[in-house]
Amino acid sequence: MAPASDGTVWFTAQGKGELGRLDPRTGTSTSVSLGTGSAPHGVIVGPEGAPWVTDSGLNAIVRVDPATGEVRRFDLPADRPDANLNTAVFDAKKVLWFTGQNGIYGRVDPSSGRVEVFDAPRGRGPYGIAATPDGAVYYASLAGNHVARVDTATARATIVEPPTPDQGARRVWPDSRGRVWVSEWNVGKVAMFEPGTGRWREWQLPGPRPQPYAVYVDEGDRVWLSDFGSNALVHFDPAQEMFTSVPLPSKPGNVRQILGRPGEVWGAESAADKLVVVRTR
Repeated sequence: MAPASDGTVWFTAQGKGELGRLDPRTGTSTSVSLGTGSAPHGVIVGPEGAPWVTDSGLNAIVRVDPATGEVRRFDLPADRPDANLNTAVFDAKKVLWFTGQNGIYGRVDPSSGRVEVFDAPRGRGPYGIAATPDGAVYYASLAGNHVARVDTATARATIVEPPTPDQGARRVWPDSRGRVWVSEWNVGKVAMFEPGTGRWREWQLPGPRPQPYAVYVDEGDRVWLSDFGSNALVHFDPAQEMFTSVPLPSKPGNVRQILGRPGEVWGAESAADKLVVVRTR
């Protein structure tokens, strides 16, 4: 699920092999078939305004033209089958980086169409991925229990160890200061890493059995998480170190991705086949 600048919201229909587009103003949606065998996982909006999809069924990155619906595939190399593609992000040079849970990360140069795939330093697990304001790329490894920083010039990934072992780092997102926020699925915490100092901090989410899945930082540097344990979107104020929960309308909702645009935080309720929005102003 990815909000676009024109007010619409793109979403993946994994079971149907489609990319959908919702107009919240009218409540109507349209869809584009991504092809036979498609199983789209994540979607983001690129710098040129088009949706880009990580498609684990096609083992490809897919771009859809928002005006014409034309589908363009960027297939992974033949010697990299079944990558289990997960999430993507664009860096400062408009190169797309992606993760695959079966032990890879990679990049696509949209201008040339070149696709490169690299082995993750600890094998299986690469999951959420994000780019900081200074252009660095970080991904979280769920099975590998770590965060990795990718040097976009050399494509080398360097492991950054969170302080809690076996934490299940699932997704990452930067704030405006370049700090990297991490949802720690196994231990019910949100962590923050300061690249400049190497310092980590962690906070336990409220409730008896929190399970933070997605993490997103909005334009005001407010941190949002989806908590499977409490079936809520959880807002964390770093300045006050306080949590506020917003219960999801569906039971369960199981929000697996959070993205937003100014004044809005969107989540995809995977268990209910719905999108949810929190308006912050």
